[in-house]
Amino acid sequence: MAYEIRVPSLGESIVEATVARWLKREGEPVAVGEPVVELETDKVNLEVAADQSGVLTSIACPEGTTVGIGDLLGTIEAGALPKEAPVAAASTTTVAAPVAEPVAATAVNEVLATPVAQRMAADHAIDLRTVPGTGPGGRITKEDVMRLVSGTGPGEATAKADEARVHVSHPTPAVVERPQPAQPSPAPAPVAPLPAPASRPTPPAAPAAVVSTNGGRREERQRLSRRRLTIARRLVEAQHTAAMLTTFNEVDMSAVMALRTRHKDSFKERHGVGLGFMSFFTKAVVGALKAFPMVNAEIQGEEVVIKYYYDIGIAVGVDEGLVVPMVRDADRKTFAQIEREIAQLAKKAREGTLSLAELQGGTFTITNGGVYGSLMSTPILNAPQVGILGMHKIEERPVVVGGQIVIRPMMYVALSYDHRLIDGSTAVRFLVKVKELIEDPEALLLEG
Repeated sequence: MAYEIRVPSLGESIVEATVARWLKREGEPVAVGEPVVELETDKVNLEVAADQSGVLTSIACPEGTTVGIGDLLGTIEAGALPKEAPVAAASTTTVAAPVAEPVAATAVNEVLATPVAQRMAADHAIDLRTVPGTGPGGRITKEDVMRLVSGTGPGEATAKADEARVHVSHPTPAVVERPQPAQPSPAPAPVAPLPAPASRPTPPAAPAAVVSTNGGRREERQRLSRRRLTIARRLVEAQHTAAMLTTFNEVDMSAVMALRTRHKDSFKERHGVGLGFMSFFTKAVVGALKAFPMVNAEIQGEEVVIKYYYDIGIAVGVDEGLVVPMVRDADRKTFAQIEREIAQLAKKAREGTLSLAELQGGTFTITNGGVYGSLMSTPILNAPQVGILGMHKIEERPVVVGGQIVIRPMMYVALSYDHRLIDGSTAVRFLVKVKELIEDPEALLLEG
């Protein structure tokens, strides 16, 4: 019986994807729960796994094809996979005993594990034979490896694995979240022959870079990734839709830096995470949003939706651009909880393991160009939000304090806002409130 592999639901607001890579070729065997194809979406990359054992008989969409929800990707012909044949030793002595069960095999290549799990295990020097699998058919997933790395309990790991997957009912394949494309680990090679077409076609590869020269002047043409195209489209939409303006101010960072110097060692010893500037600015933004709730709103048609919860987006730079994971309910979190969550989200962003839930929503965004040395910039709104705060490089400058010229560590801050909803006076007062809270950490603690 033939089973169709179709594009499953990819999450809120995602209606199409690009076939990034086929992990199996036509005529190759496929096991239940084994990833077959990788899809690239606007936010994350996903593996589509097989719901049936059998042979991949056809590939309908080659790599680089844009597909929508429910589109046919390929077909699996159901049937039992061949049993593994006896393994012969490399020496003159031949071992005739067959391997009884692939899951309990002693060789790493025979352990059922996703390519992501295999790479993570190799990076952390973990023997996959010691990892209990929670995936379909006992398959080891990236969450199982992460459990060993982080030291979390099996129950918690299972809960995380369930949360990380997008479940699709039979016969639609299940989807497992996956980081950005990397070279896949070799799949276990069947040692018994399979019925296969005489000529096994190779799926067409994604369009490669085209290099041309004109009088010794070299040019290279590359296809933009779906994520980069989405970033470009959304930034242009934000500029065309919103009446965007930016207001600036400068913040004296002396008090915050002195506070960090006094408490950074004890803070890290107590909480296991460093005390950075992002927690101070997150708390300051929450305090300013409470004072000016219209900045924590969005326009929907002819109505404004004012939000009284505070999901703060933290922009993180990755190879393909900027991603903005969310710190949910930032007003209810301590400085240590905010610092820990930001560190975890940034790490997952760089590894490409952010979930869709961690990227969706948000009421306000903070971006820090200072980590790259930017002294001043005008950040673009993260639509449909109506405000974004830009942090910048801290630089010692002469300022006048009490009639005296003194040297202080100063930072320029910028607030870009949607003038359709926020008046200039509101924007200026919001930014002044952020400045006041940063320059007076005691007031910041009271606001928190």
